[in-house]
Amino acid sequence: MSHKTNHSLLFVVVLLLSFGCNQKNNDYKKVLGEQNWKYFGQHLPGSSPEIFSPNMISTSKNERDFAITPKGAEIYYTLMYPDGKKGVILYMHFDGYFWAEPIVAPFSGKYSDLEPALSPDGKKLFFASNRPLNGNEPADYNIWYVERVEGRWSSPRSAGVEINSEKDEYFPSVSADGTLYYTSSGDGSKGGEDIYFSKWVNGRYGKPVNLGESINSTHPEFNAYIAPDKSYLLFSSADREDGLGGGDLYVSHRINDTTWTEAKNLGPTINSSRLDYCPYVSPDGKYLFFTSNRIGPAFENNNGKNFKTLKKFMEGIENGLGNIYWVQVPDFE
Repeated sequence: MSHKTNHSLLFVVVLLLSFGCNQKNNDYKKVLGEQNWKYFGQHLPGSSPEIFSPNMISTSKNERDFAITPKGAEIYYTLMYPDGKKGVILYMHFDGYFWAEPIVAPFSGKYSDLEPALSPDGKKLFFASNRPLNGNEPADYNIWYVERVEGRWSSPRSAGVEINSEKDEYFPSVSADGTLYYTSSGDGSKGGEDIYFSKWVNGRYGKPVNLGESINSTHPEFNAYIAPDKSYLLFSSADREDGLGGGDLYVSHRINDTTWTEAKNLGPTINSSRLDYCPYVSPDGKYLFFTSNRIGPAFENNNGKNFKTLKKFMEGIENGLGNIYWVQVPDFE
């Protein structure tokens, strides 16, 4: 057999292997089935909240915030430093075969970054950060975003002077038409922190508008998730008369841009006696994710006099630091 024939056969084999690998990659999700690759193959939750991805995403450390790309193959969340003063946005990716371990997102790590939020089309990722707006010194918290360009995230860009004030801005969430909803402690807030929206017009965000008294009260309102079609808003509030703990999740339905139904507490099935916040609904609309500082039932009444029990509690997942929980989307009506 000639060298030319050997080279031809080698080319054919490489071509077949390449086609086979690509075909396997394309079909692998179908072979696995959606439940076995999405959400790491976990048992899907029912009507009661469950810890999401215990010991991988939800650990004994302080994790919060959650976002998934439209196809479900990328996950973003925040890991807080032990002192609670700095956050880092982490990222996980499913390559068609395996989920990679969490790594720091390419735009995060130097400054305090938290609260990642993807646009419904997955082309932009918004987040809060204390990175400098001007100069080199860290600023207060402002809204930033990155854009996906040829499969990579761009350098972070400020959401603009209309959004970012001399006070803190937090927890962005974006509807399908580009309207930005976020928390601000700026001038005009009713309860120290209020929820605002700003429309994307002619390539920039316009003057923000307070969502009004149906949502914002004399108590703090914060960390809002807007449905892609703007039909409802999920948010957290603390110290209300109907509150169950350190902060509860509420829902309100949109009548028009500035008129919303009276906010309704999601109740004891979802909310705990601790802080429950950072709501997010999966792109398929099936699951509600949120952050909670709730404590495991076995340690709720622990008096702290037994060292082994106390150590187990401190090193456990439900130790009072933040974790990600998920639950079937409840009836918001």
